[in-house]
Amino acid sequence: MERKNFIKTIALVSLAPAILLGACKNSGTKTAAAEVKQTYTCPMHPQIVQDKPGTCPICGMDLVPFDKNNKEVSLTLGDNQIALANITTVTIGAGALSDYKQLNGRLATDPEKTAVISSRVPGRIEVLYVKETGVKVNKGQSLYKIYSEQLASLQQEYLLAVAQVKQFPDDARFRQIEKAARQKLSLYDQSEAQINQLVQSQKVSPYVTYTATVGGVVSELSAAEGQYVAEGGAVMRVEGYHQLWVEADVYPAEASAVHVGQSVKVTVAGWESEPQRMTIQFISPALQGSSQVLQLRGTITNPDNRWQPGMQANILLPVKSKGDALSLPVDAVIRDGKGTHVWLETAKGKFEPRVVVTGMENADAVEITDGLNDGDKVVVTGAYLLYSEYILKKGSDPVTAHHH
Repeated sequence: MERKNFIKTIALVSLAPAILLGACKNSGTKTAAAEVKQTYTCPMHPQIVQDKPGTCPICGMDLVPFDKNNKEVSLTLGDNQIALANITTVTIGAGALSDYKQLNGRLATDPEKTAVISSRVPGRIEVLYVKETGVKVNKGQSLYKIYSEQLASLQQEYLLAVAQVKQFPDDARFRQIEKAARQKLSLYDQSEAQINQLVQSQKVSPYVTYTATVGGVVSELSAAEGQYVAEGGAVMRVEGYHQLWVEADVYPAEASAVHVGQSVKVTVAGWESEPQRMTIQFISPALQGSSQVLQLRGTITNPDNRWQPGMQANILLPVKSKGDALSLPVDAVIRDGKGTHVWLETAKGKFEPRVVVTGMENADAVEITDGLNDGDKVVVTGAYLLYSEYILKKGSDPVTAHHH
């Protein structure tokens, strides 16, 4: 009996380490299973996933940790986060949307707002009051003074005619001579006040000062002080820039889409956010010889003379339109290799991606043909920040998560 008890004791002592080791293994397995394994992904390429820190093999960015067990497809942000990310929303609704074709154009001087200041009398330019181009002048401003022997002769002739009329007031022929002499002075741009002053002073003056007939900017000087000019000789050119031509090239295949009287939208380089409306006033009837294109033209106003001739301008030509399209600003739509989506605010501070199908598009807006309904509250600014935040927190693309 004692022998049997001894054998049992020996057996138990031998099996104890094995039993203890097995218990430890089972405990370790449960502990490891209980631990959540940390994973890492690339903020720019969510398809890169690994279980340790490192860098993205595509772009080289540091991988960031994320919780792959979080299956919720929405993001919840606080008021401060929304303000910092500049997230704004709009309630979508049906409205008009037009598709545009962009034509390259340029601004040009409107000839109707251009005036050539010429000499009304032959003579020598005594004084130029404007000596350089680019100077702004106002209507009625003195531009130059000219010395004219011919003008002095006409003044003397008129004083003689006035004296004859005064001496023989009943002589009709002398009155006709006086009237003709006065008319000659008027044709030489002598005002009524200047002519009356001549009669009162009885002094001939060979100098006459000419003023600007229009306001604008001096774009060209054709004469200098001391230079003799003929009657009608150009002295300077004044251009008005408060209204400008817009010229654009049109290929023959596009000509059927434009016509005189058509209203189009014009954007000037640097002022794309301030489009102007323009009516097409002219389309050239023949192709330009060197470029084989047609040219169209219209005019736009130039507020505060902010634009200069020669600047680039684009004409947005409507080619088709819809009156009941659901549309969003272009920046509200996120496009990547997985598809196209927008962000909806489903509750206060809660944002969810929504896969959409786009249709017609122009420079400002894009049509949504599927995925949204009237009344949906869509994020229009800050959508890309939500997209990045989703990848950082979830480690997957919003489009892929939405499909699942």
